[in-house]
Amino acid sequence: MSGSLRTLLSYQAWANLEFLDKLAGVDPLTHQAELAAALRLMNHCHVVARIFQSHLTGKTHGYDADNTVETPPLADLRAGMPETDQWYLDYIDRAGPGDLTTPIAFTFTDGDRGFMTGAEMITHVVTHGGYHRGEVGQILKTLKVPLPWDTFAVYLHQAQPSRRLQGVAPARVSTPVP
Repeated sequence: MSGSLRTLLSYQAWANLEFLDKLAGVDPLTHQAELAAALRLMNHCHVVARIFQSHLTGKTHGYDADNTVETPPLADLRAGMPETDQWYLDYIDRAGPGDLTTPIAFTFTDGDRGFMTGAEMITHVVTHGGYHRGEVGQILKTLKVPLPWDTFAVYLHQAQPSRRLQGVAPARVSTPVP
């Protein structure tokens, strides 16, 4: 299980950077509202990842909502998101079987109670981020900014180029039927 989760977390770290790189190319004067909305979405993903990081460690996160009042500048997200993504990768590397399978009780920022395993929390963080990167992609699309190739298959083949060579059948020589 931890191998698949690690791959998903590596994909998320890659995709987050791909989107942050694209956002760096958006003109903040011409597209101020669109850039602000995209940064707000990326910050929301970051805050939720930090909240679930706290749930996994049993520490208090200090957030009273699933986003911050002020949206940080792109430079802050470029520093903070990779740090959090790396924390998750390190967590997977040191997690014991119980860390991923034991249900953990927690409270959402809206006061509702939750109960998830570590693996479910990590899966939530990854799928949640993908959902909101899709929203950011729609913003970039309206601005005519080329979209990042945010797909799991693209990530796997960029991270492991040898996969392109797998499953290639050797050229077949056809033999005429007598």
